[in-house]
Amino acid sequence: MNQIKPVLKFSAALAAVFFTASAFGQEVLPSWDEFAQVRQAGKITWLVDIDNDSLLLKKEDGFYTAGNRIGQSFTKTNAKQALTYGWRLGQELYTASDIKLTPNQISRNDHPYAGWLYAGLYREKSEADGQSQRLGLDIGCLGPCAGGEWTQTHLHRLLKQPLPQGWSTQLRNEWGAVLSGEYSPGRAVVMPYIDIAPRIKGRLGNIFTDASAELMIRAGRLNALPEQAASYGFLRTELKAVAYNASMQGGYFNNQATTVKPKSMVGEFEIGYLWRGENYGASASFIRRSNEIRELSNGQGAQNFARLQFIYAM
Repeated sequence: MNQIKPVLKFSAALAAVFFTASAFGQEVLPSWDEFAQVRQAGKITWLVDIDNDSLLLKKEDGFYTAGNRIGQSFTKTNAKQALTYGWRLGQELYTASDIKLTPNQISRNDHPYAGWLYAGLYREKSEADGQSQRLGLDIGCLGPCAGGEWTQTHLHRLLKQPLPQGWSTQLRNEWGAVLSGEYSPGRAVVMPYIDIAPRIKGRLGNIFTDASAELMIRAGRLNALPEQAASYGFLRTELKAVAYNASMQGGYFNNQATTVKPKSMVGEFEIGYLWRGENYGASASFIRRSNEIRELSNGQGAQNFARLQFIYAM
């Protein structure tokens, strides 16, 4: 019976992801010829994303403690749509609720130490009315092979912050693949400077399997397509149904027993500001994520972290 439950959860999330993908139709599927055309005629953009709870200048450091991504995209645009192909390289770090806890002090219900290192490709199509579709694939490894201990330890030494004490307990190695999809039916323009857009998303793989719905509200000088100039504040809310989270449960195939179970529903709130010019852009936001661990209370498990993004278009 214990083996059946994960399979049922995995199947439910699989159905959610395929339902999301079916909304894309044939238009979302990438092709080599299309990629070659976009790369030749498209605009090249470099993106750097940084997630970190230490950016909030607080004393706590734990749970989803850091995420760093660098990527490059090629975007071909006209007055009505933008078509993008891109790649990214990322690393995510997860620790116990407090990195100063030694291994024998970490509760059996605390978040395990884990690193996820990955490389990915994606295709995204955006329409001027806000409709968009995105399909991506990330491949990487979870565990010591992700280099999480080295990254966090050296960064904390450089910044003269407390060193993490529990990486010797981190989850075991597993290679992973995560297929992701997103779809938005378009935006509703409330006023010339305010719009609202819903979005559904799904991930399927042996590292993360989940499905979510979100709502984005923007206010300011808005852009119809991602590469256009803009200056606006935004508020995003998301509700996620979780089927599998290897950062807590260990790799899906390595049968690593952990006592931590993910909550089936997780909420997220983000508020921030984005500025985009002809060649440069940046955004900064604050994110509040609800408790992800079933055994912890909301007061113990809720997370706060900051997100920064830097953009350079050639």
